[in-house]
Amino acid sequence: MKKIPAFTIIYEDEAIIAVNKAAGISVGGERWDDSKERLDKLIAGTLAGGRLFIVHRIDRDTSGLVVFAKDEKTHRLLSLAFEGRQVEKRYIAVVHGRPPWGETACDLPLVPNGNKRHLTIIDKYQGKKSLTRFRLLGGAGNYSMLEARPETGRTHQIRAHAAALGFPIVCDALYGNGKPALLSSFKRGWRGDPLEEKPLLARLGLHAAALALAVPGAERLRLSAPLPRDMAALIKQMEKQAGFSISESSSPRS
Repeated sequence: MKKIPAFTIIYEDEAIIAVNKAAGISVGGERWDDSKERLDKLIAGTLAGGRLFIVHRIDRDTSGLVVFAKDEKTHRLLSLAFEGRQVEKRYIAVVHGRPPWGETACDLPLVPNGNKRHLTIIDKYQGKKSLTRFRLLGGAGNYSMLEARPETGRTHQIRAHAAALGFPIVCDALYGNGKPALLSSFKRGWRGDPLEEKPLLARLGLHAAALALAVPGAERLRLSAPLPRDMAALIKQMEKQAGFSISESSSPRS
């Protein structure tokens, strides 16, 4: 089987590089992450200067857009933009369950609880202000596809908020049951062998799909990263069963 590359370049100029990260690789070193492969070091190894600065992070098991700065000035300006909520972020998530709403917002305060599982928990007394806006894009069987727009950047924010609403992300063992997404779960008349069935998606169903940010010396930059094959295959099957195009609903709104 052909190995999935750790990243593909989405955009690059003299100040930044934006990549579409594969699931299963860390953006940079984390004290609880003992993986040997790091995205920042892999990318830095391809650059002439060999220097790279981490601006923001997404979870190791999340795929999608990550932006790095190539110099200290750009790093400082972009870091301030992320901290100041001046960056628009858009994720695609496949979740368990069928929400009764078309759109909703979750503002439950979040805080890391410091245990060995590194969970982020809801704590109305010590939690930090957090806000995620969700939009239902479509569903099939007991799965739904959501657009998530986090307006704050807490660790595991989308995962914790989706689970708190009762719709944990598929394959999320921290905030859900961790079960993979199976075609037999929603395809009508499925007649395969349950012992031989391979999952359509066997990793966290969350993808950082788009970013809009101001780059020093340039106009506001809008970046997007295509879905990886596994998530795209699952969504395609959901579309077939639902009888309409879920992906058309996921186009960014003006």
